[in-house]
Amino acid sequence: MTPRPNPAPRAVIADDEPHLAQALQRQIARLWPELQVVALARNGLEAAEAIATHEPEVAFLDIQMPGLTGLEVAQGIEGRTRVVFVTAFDEYAVQAFEQSALDYLLKPVADERLARTVTKLRAATAGAPDAQDDTRLGAVLKRLIGSSTASPATPLRWIRASVGELTHQIDVRDVLFFHADEKYTVVQLSDAEHLIRTPIVDLMAQLDTEQFWQIHRSTIINLEYLAGTRRDEASRLFVRVRGHERELPVSRAYVPLFKAM
Repeated sequence: MTPRPNPAPRAVIADDEPHLAQALQRQIARLWPELQVVALARNGLEAAEAIATHEPEVAFLDIQMPGLTGLEVAQGIEGRTRVVFVTAFDEYAVQAFEQSALDYLLKPVADERLARTVTKLRAATAGAPDAQDDTRLGAVLKRLIGSSTASPATPLRWIRASVGELTHQIDVRDVLFFHADEKYTVVQLSDAEHLIRTPIVDLMAQLDTEQFWQIHRSTIINLEYLAGTRRDEASRLFVRVRGHERELPVSRAYVPLFKAM
């Protein structure tokens, strides 16, 4: 029996400047004609949705995008999508990428540099998944956004949530988890939930990181209520929270956090 050929690899390109995304698409078409660009995303939210829908082998993510940054999109990737950041970051960040086996492209993207990236990606997508990918991705993301998630000098103690004329004063120690829900962030308690407008990324910058862990681009958990973890048949990790029935998914970038527990 003649073996079936492997399906063509797919990619998502995300950049809030459409002409740059289209230019990168044309460059890729010359250097890697087999690669199918299945979506061009104009912001981080579109990128996250496209990656979840298509589960591409490669995602080219601009760092600075509205909605979600490229780093935040990468945090939420559940599958084995390889990430290439398109960036104008400084030399220190570039070194972080190199040391963590993630690739990067500096704008404007040069054909010679993109050709080296294509060579690496061809080899990566043709072989078996690297068991170290999750750890490397988590390490570089933590390094690059660590300054925004470090514990503040005075961690947030109270959350104000208003419903009509009533304002609830919530002790953060009573919060099971925070979860982004479209325009709002859900503050989940054991007996109630409240809505606030503070984005997850801003909350994380104010919380005590010894007590609160971000486990997904849209979720922060209170370790005080962590009941355990579970892996499904696809090896995806979920956490169980005391006082709440629903399990919460852990993005692969954050899986290494739980290996030390």
